[in-house]
Amino acid sequence: MADADFDLLVIGGGIAGNSAAIRAADNGLSVAVVTKTEKAADSNTYNAQGGIVYKAVDDKPALLINDILVAGAGASLPQAARITANEGPEIVEKMLLDEAPVDFDRDKSGEFDRTEEAAHSKRRILHKTDITGRYIEQALIKRTKELPNIKLFTNCTLVDLLTNHHHVDNPLSCYEDNRCLGAYVLDNSSSVVKIITAKATMLATGGLGQIYLHTTNPTVATGEGLAAAYRAQTEIINMEYVQFHPTTLAVSGADSFLISESVRGEGAVLIDYDKKPFMKRYHHLESLAPRDIVARAIHSEMTEHHWPYVYLDIASYMKPDEIRKRFPTIWEKCKKHGIDCAYEPIPVVPAAHFSCGGVRTDLYGRTTVSGLYAVGEVACTGLHGANRLASTSMLEGLVFGYRAADDITKRVKNRSAGDIPSIRPWSYTGSGSIDNALIFQDFITLKYIMWNYVGLIRNSHRLGRAINDLRHLWQETEEFYRNAHLTREIVELRGAIQTGLIIARAAWQNPTSRGCHFRKD
Repeated sequence: MADADFDLLVIGGGIAGNSAAIRAADNGLSVAVVTKTEKAADSNTYNAQGGIVYKAVDDKPALLINDILVAGAGASLPQAARITANEGPEIVEKMLLDEAPVDFDRDKSGEFDRTEEAAHSKRRILHKTDITGRYIEQALIKRTKELPNIKLFTNCTLVDLLTNHHHVDNPLSCYEDNRCLGAYVLDNSSSVVKIITAKATMLATGGLGQIYLHTTNPTVATGEGLAAAYRAQTEIINMEYVQFHPTTLAVSGADSFLISESVRGEGAVLIDYDKKPFMKRYHHLESLAPRDIVARAIHSEMTEHHWPYVYLDIASYMKPDEIRKRFPTIWEKCKKHGIDCAYEPIPVVPAAHFSCGGVRTDLYGRTTVSGLYAVGEVACTGLHGANRLASTSMLEGLVFGYRAADDITKRVKNRSAGDIPSIRPWSYTGSGSIDNALIFQDFITLKYIMWNYVGLIRNSHRLGRAINDLRHLWQETEEFYRNAHLTREIVELRGAIQTGLIIARAAWQNPTSRGCHFRKD
């Protein structure tokens, strides 16, 4: 018997999940939103600095479509790009200017202060200083809490997606199409596994950066949503395309703090140890080249000259007061670590940033499993191809969260709760205590394997070694998982290792270098 039943279960609380929940609630559905932590700060949306794509004063959808397709290195789905470019501005207005208003920065005349980022042909990005994601997330959460037909389940971790093939007692269900019925979720504080059923379930669990040694992602981005979809036999595609952000702060204790691409959009230039620009040797757009090219260029300079980092110089191109006003968070973070970026260049290195692949969906967020939707970074609509265009991730989450909610509304309004069969209760088989030292060590091992063998530059030998090492780690963890008392940490470790294996296998199977998947061999 379910602990709770809803029209829509949303797992994840970033821009994609919250926008879908709000739209579905506005459409009259009962909605559950499950988040892994209590705080909004633990999401990629909250930590996003640069902004969200809107439209330039003299913009046209065709220009944005072309920018997306060029950045995607020939692997972006044109239909997804057209939908994003054509519907995006209107949905931004409906959701972020009207329903959950965000106070985006404006110029002296009262117009939006649009910025530019790498590989964009126009200044079309809305921002709020350099902490845009924080303001968007706070506005969406505020609106979510105002809607009476949305129930929040905070501090809960996704354990598994419920399907009729795996979690019901009827032996004849295996002859039916695979269908998602909800999820098992772990209450992190009580260690009780809850059964939440729903007529439709939406994965909006975000990214996977924490499986790498260096990442811009928060601690929650461990990939268990993707792993749960894999176990539910959902199709997953393009996982070799993991984008590395070119510029994170390269000082001890900075935790790979992201230096927003909008810094380069405002004129900053990448320079080497001798303070000379080097990007002209790699691309005609120089420091504003697509992310994959910039990241590999930095990696090449560091490797060739044995440098620990390169520099990003904004001080030579903006006045100190302008830097402090436009990038207050970045300036404060650098200052905290002994660097005044208003007067000196910032040491930077690449770090794992965004998964361009994910759970395969159509253009309404529908996956290959009936009743299961995916939106945001965990999904693959085809928009990003082999390399994501800057500031399109939040727009994609907003647009496809909105579209998915409307599709779900049409499909579930006339479906009764009796359509969901009785779910098998969670079996508390594990009784062994958790040794956190083992979990920590296994996670560190995973991070080093992914960074060294499945990172910016790959080859068949490295990838084969990664697959073998990850298989062994997965087997050890599966046994550990089944015999241990369930905790958030062991669920995350299990999902992270499975996700690492998915990426390594996808990279090994694809011998063609494209976008952010670079095969040296």
